[in-house]
Amino acid sequence: MSRRRRVEDLVEEYLERIRPADPAAMRAAEERQAALTKPAGSLGVLEELSVRVAGMTGTCPPAVPAPAVVTVFAADHGVHAQNVSPWPQEVTAAMLANFAAGGAAVNAFAKNNGVDVRVVDVGVATPVDQLDIVHANVRPGTRDLSQTEALTEDEVRAAVAVGFELAESLVRDGYRCLLTGDMGIANTTASAALIATFTGATAAVVTGRGTGIDDATLAHKTAIVEAALVRHAVPPTEPLKALQAYGGLEHAALAGYILGAAANQVPVILDGVIAGAAALVAQALHPAAVDYCVAGHRSAEPGHAVALKTLGLQPLVDLDLRLGEGTGAVLAYPILSCAVRALAEMATFEDAGISS
Repeated sequence: MSRRRRVEDLVEEYLERIRPADPAAMRAAEERQAALTKPAGSLGVLEELSVRVAGMTGTCPPAVPAPAVVTVFAADHGVHAQNVSPWPQEVTAAMLANFAAGGAAVNAFAKNNGVDVRVVDVGVATPVDQLDIVHANVRPGTRDLSQTEALTEDEVRAAVAVGFELAESLVRDGYRCLLTGDMGIANTTASAALIATFTGATAAVVTGRGTGIDDATLAHKTAIVEAALVRHAVPPTEPLKALQAYGGLEHAALAGYILGAAANQVPVILDGVIAGAAALVAQALHPAAVDYCVAGHRSAEPGHAVALKTLGLQPLVDLDLRLGEGTGAVLAYPILSCAVRALAEMATFEDAGISS
């Protein structure tokens, strides 16, 4: 059996395993919320969140989703050649070394919140063979989306399979909450193109400053995205073709990771704009995938709010973050845990002997 045939079978296998959130578990969670020792609705978004986790896991009350792991998928982008970012592409590889050494913001946040970290090279252009990370490089960066398709069909499927297989492996190892992370210079350019494709928004609305570019570079970056959308003209009903047109390899792997979490009925906390773009791809591949997604935060990147609106997800925190790495997802993890713990461990009025 060829590698391509195996990857195609894997994609179909995972999509067939995904089911919508369990409505019976959600009804039971809503009924339990109404009986807990608090005014109805007084825990706000946390109540809805706990109900959603019950639906994801098919149990009420659900167990606290622990342990948790944040997976940082890293890749480079050929569109970097169009000067859409002032940072050199070699920064991607340098940051992988920083992640591996425990010196990045996501490492600090993860240590504080009891979250493990995994780092994956899914498409870094600079060799990182010596690092203690997951080596799953599909190709050394994408092609330039402004000149040609960023990836081939086989490369897209292979990158999606990396995410599928890693999610499966992590759940098998006992993790009960998967968090998304990413690293890649120029990856907000590909994100903008993907978000525009699946939401119908214009390039001007979804293209942001990324690592902090000036007005002139932002105008140039927006024009690159706009021209690419015209050049490739991928409809929102063709998610794999959208990844083929724009990349990136980390977006494809993240989409597979989200679908893998859904297939295994575990919550996946999304980070920022890169994860938002990947979640739109996952949703287009299987609409029920979004049932398992929690929006960790709202990024300062304008396209992220557009993506979240289309996904129908409410962010748990809004702190003007735009770092990536999974930092926003890791910050949100304790909130998710508290929501579930409240549903599971609070007394009901009957338990407390309080008359309703």
